[in-house]
Amino acid sequence: MLKTILRRVLQIIPTLLIVVTFTFILTRMIPGNPAATILGPQASAEDIAKMEIKLGLDKPIWEQYFDYIFAVLQGDFGTSYMYNQPVTDLIASRIPNTLQITLVGLLIALVIGVCIGIYSALHQYSAGDYIFMVLALVGVSMPIFWMGLMLVKFFSVDMGLLPVSGRGDANDIIDVMRHMVLPCFCLSTIPMATFARITRSSMLESIHSDSIKALRARGIKERSVVWKHALKNALPPIVTVLGLQIAGCFTGAILTESIFAWPGMGTMIVNAITNRDYMLIQGVVLFFAIVFMIVNLIVDIVYLIINPRVNYEGGGK
Repeated sequence: MLKTILRRVLQIIPTLLIVVTFTFILTRMIPGNPAATILGPQASAEDIAKMEIKLGLDKPIWEQYFDYIFAVLQGDFGTSYMYNQPVTDLIASRIPNTLQITLVGLLIALVIGVCIGIYSALHQYSAGDYIFMVLALVGVSMPIFWMGLMLVKFFSVDMGLLPVSGRGDANDIIDVMRHMVLPCFCLSTIPMATFARITRSSMLESIHSDSIKALRARGIKERSVVWKHALKNALPPIVTVLGLQIAGCFTGAILTESIFAWPGMGTMIVNAITNRDYMLIQGVVLFFAIVFMIVNLIVDIVYLIINPRVNYEGGGK
């Protein structure tokens, strides 16, 4: 296990370098000039040139790239052009808000999705199974932005039950929770459907295995067979999907926060792209990449603990 963890950690370094390089190149391909965006349409060419010098945009591209790499290696993600604050400070101020809807949405998806998957596996080919699997297919196929707009229309505009946007009063926990309902449910739809489908498939394979048949033949109670033995055998695929969905929820938060004006990382990066804020875009993308790889590393470790027979060096033992 130690060798596997060490190998995974070493793989993170070149992956992050590739992410930083591609992000740097793509940000420079965004139409527009950050200096002109900051100063506004009335700025003169001389003022724009001075601002470019201040931002370091007058240097050759290769020099800007290596300056940024050296800064990142020292833990400096640069200073935002738009906010005139360190990118790390901006990320630290917004990440709690993004974590709120991401973790709550993921928890909703995990609990409901796994329960639906178990029910469908235990009642295979029943009416409930067909209904849940059709809904899961719709959930996986439905774009987040469309789902978000429909939720706003029905629950906020038409019925007036829930707030349209924002985070609410930070001092009023009930108000914050009411503002979280729609973005959290919207964010949970795709992972919920994914958990339901994966759990059903994994549970069916586990239930029909020889070991589970032997337990039933020994007269062990069905509840114990399902929840203690079959579910344990079905966990590895669910854990793998959980790691992917954690990262997926972070990226899905970009659209969700934009729809509901939730003040998190997603809203910040959309504003950064609009304002050609190179440093902020690069910093947020790099942060997401680091989170994604750390989550995958944790999933690999948990997978090894749950299923020690797995051998990452060369397949299964």
